[in-house]
Amino acid sequence: MTQKQANWLLATVSLGWGTSYIFMKLLAESVSPFTVIGLRFGIAFLVMTLIFNKKIMKVNTQLLKYSAIVGALLFGIFIALMYGMRTTSASSAGFLTSTTVILVPVLQTILTRKLPRKEIVNGVIFVSIGLALLTIKDNFTFEMGSLLCLVAAFLYAVHIIITNYFVKEVDALQLGIYQLGFACLIALIGSILFDRPTMPNESIEWIAILSLAIICSAYGFVMQPIAQKYTTAENTGFIFSLEPVFSSIFAFIFLNENMGGQGYLGAFLILAGVCVANSPSRAKNPVEIIRE
Repeated sequence: MTQKQANWLLATVSLGWGTSYIFMKLLAESVSPFTVIGLRFGIAFLVMTLIFNKKIMKVNTQLLKYSAIVGALLFGIFIALMYGMRTTSASSAGFLTSTTVILVPVLQTILTRKLPRKEIVNGVIFVSIGLALLTIKDNFTFEMGSLLCLVAAFLYAVHIIITNYFVKEVDALQLGIYQLGFACLIALIGSILFDRPTMPNESIEWIAILSLAIICSAYGFVMQPIAQKYTTAENTGFIFSLEPVFSSIFAFIFLNENMGGQGYLGAFLILAGVCVANSPSRAKNPVEIIRE
């Protein structure tokens, strides 16, 4: 697989994930977040196990350890997002989570102990202003739901960076499948300890669960590590910046959501900051740009 093909594959993943905010919004009030996460990743794990049963039989301790780590991060991302969406619109949640794209190069800068590029600094400024417009209301109070979406974005950035390292050490397909199983297992344990396990009752709830499981999890989170093996963490983050655009479009069409003038201005600044932060540095020579 070439880097271009990997990037196109990630773009389809981003499109699929753009629909996930609609389904999560439909489930946020009526079904326990632990139940949603457990069913979502449990069904996805079963589907992928049936398809690739021979491929995933050969496992080792390193694979299981890495899968447990990224699976725990997946659980953390979506438990924060599910609780956050109880007080946040699907459109706003999509744009807030897109700050992952800024956080990836920032965290990479911290890990490599190099000063951030000017583009990243400018991008952070744009995103910070956009976040303020999205999260601060008229009485100058922060919405807890918005802050939880930002926590999900941070965990997602960590997930991308760690996945980029793990796929160089273990089989990407196996990692993608087993992380689903571990995310399900953690959700089930959490449901027993902190919640009352319940099943969805309405048909629309099961449609949302199955869509999250097959489109967003079985396809999205298995294709992500496979594609990431052939591209960079920064490219992955940039492509995933399309996700909030898709989520906003779908939320407007299917949920009739309108973020208002302040919200749309904030969303625009976040998207602008994402593009600025991931633009090639003018200080680089042509050879370095071509390599990237």
